[in-house]
Amino acid sequence: MKTIDIHAHVVPQSLWKAADARTEWYGFRHEPGEGLGTVVGGGMRTGFTSSKVRYTPEERLKDMDAQGVDVQVLSIHVPFVGYHLDAAQGRALAQDFNNEIAATIRQWPARFAGLATLPMQDVKGAIEELERAVTVLGLKGAELDTNVNGEHWDEPKFLPFFKAAEQMKAVLFYHPQPQNNFLMHRINRHGLFNSLGVILDDAIVTAVLICGGVLEACPDLRVCIAHGGGPACYAMGRLDRGWHRLPEKQRTPQPPSAYQKKLYYDTVTGSEEALRFLLDRVGADRVVLGSDWPFVPWHPSPVTWIQNLKSLTADEKEKILWRNLESLLGL
Repeated sequence: MKTIDIHAHVVPQSLWKAADARTEWYGFRHEPGEGLGTVVGGGMRTGFTSSKVRYTPEERLKDMDAQGVDVQVLSIHVPFVGYHLDAAQGRALAQDFNNEIAATIRQWPARFAGLATLPMQDVKGAIEELERAVTVLGLKGAELDTNVNGEHWDEPKFLPFFKAAEQMKAVLFYHPQPQNNFLMHRINRHGLFNSLGVILDDAIVTAVLICGGVLEACPDLRVCIAHGGGPACYAMGRLDRGWHRLPEKQRTPQPPSAYQKKLYYDTVTGSEEALRFLLDRVGADRVVLGSDWPFVPWHPSPVTWIQNLKSLTADEKEKILWRNLESLLGL
């Protein structure tokens, strides 16, 4: 059975080259230390839990073979999207990264697909770079942070971007900052900023896209939320209750639960029970394989995990492992 993984990160090779040369990469600087050290920039300190972030494409392919993954959809490690930069620097960073993964895909077209990063601090520039990425470089869409410098995705300024992505049939993959989400400012203990903060940001962006009317305005928009959308689908009843109780605040003609099946969600849910709940809420047609490569340890692999789940039917497994993504991405 074929397998396609939508959730596979890349730390740009150009960043590592700058680190080796002891120069900055678009304002990010590398500090040597334990393991692979730390990258500082954009108000964050980004450490690395896996040595695989320095893998060459050839090493990545060997790891994919060991995990039974036929195709990875490559996207930037989110701390390096560079939304804090000025428009020109942000666009230069995006072009640099997008050119890099496009070159990788050209060399191994049967094994890799790609999602662009975009200078979302400049909506016009982001639309232009998305068009270049899709029509010139052959990328399948873009990976996006769950907010843009504190602005949420239902702001009117972003609607032209969504309209453009919808017209291009570009896939938008939302992924939070693993080390700089809102929970970091509430509690910095027990690793909750990652284990819980990340999925709360997933749920927030899901709710914003639904309740803010983005999916209503762009009914053919192709959006996938990382980590199974966090607890968004679990909370859909509360969102519906709020919609019914506060009609003056409604921005959609239907309650939020009517829109949850318009989104796609990956399988990085943390447990079989959570994945089964998600499938029962949105259907197997809307769930796709994700690994969060290389940051989530899988034993032995994300593919084997899905294959061994007793609560999933053979048809559900086939849709999750490849059919849904093959159709969504046009592979």
